[in-house]
Amino acid sequence: MAKLEDLKKLVEAARSNAAPEPSPRAVSNARSPQVRPSSGAPPQRAPLPPRSPPPFDLAQAFSDVQPLRATKRAANPTPRPAPIARQRIADEADALTASKYGAEPAPTAWDIGQEQEAEQTFLRRGLSSDILKKLRRGHWAVQGEIDLHGHTIDEAHDALSDFIVEARQRGLRCVRAIHGKGLTSPNREPVLKGRVRKWLAHWDEVLAYCEAPPNSGGGGAVMILLRGK
Repeated sequence: MAKLEDLKKLVEAARSNAAPEPSPRAVSNARSPQVRPSSGAPPQRAPLPPRSPPPFDLAQAFSDVQPLRATKRAANPTPRPAPIARQRIADEADALTASKYGAEPAPTAWDIGQEQEAEQTFLRRGLSSDILKKLRRGHWAVQGEIDLHGHTIDEAHDALSDFIVEARQRGLRCVRAIHGKGLTSPNREPVLKGRVRKWLAHWDEVLAYCEAPPNSGGGGAVMILLRGK
């Protein structure tokens, strides 16, 4: 009996020395431990949504703008200059230069004019030979005249060309060019005589020419028949 009592005492002493039974909250807390951030890295925060810009205040933006004062002055726009046909003017100038200084014979030059060069006459293609007869006999009155004495070859060419152009603009039909007989030239040979006739044969404005009659210059002048307007 004594041993049984001693055994009961030992069991009661063991129960009294054991840890108290934990509560349900403590058990739940123990099952889900809290995660604490490490002391070295800062805590990461979720990015904030972008903020929308404030509304634009139009009245505030133009608060310092003052309206223009009304005026009684009428609008007077500057008139634009008229267009200039530069290309057409350039083309006409080129054509005039080519007709004045062209080295090639005119496309309508008549071969009879070259064949009759010994007779100092020229006739444009398609014209009747009676025109030369009338020109020699003075059928057309001389309406204009140019004297090329004292001119160099280049000066005589320019002067004769300008004279032909001006005569056509004035509506003249029969003119005379005095080139001289070369009596004062070296070796007493005419310098301008043959050149003047060659220039005239190259110009479309000239229909015919012949040597002037003795009372109008003879071998020192040439009678020229021009185209009409």
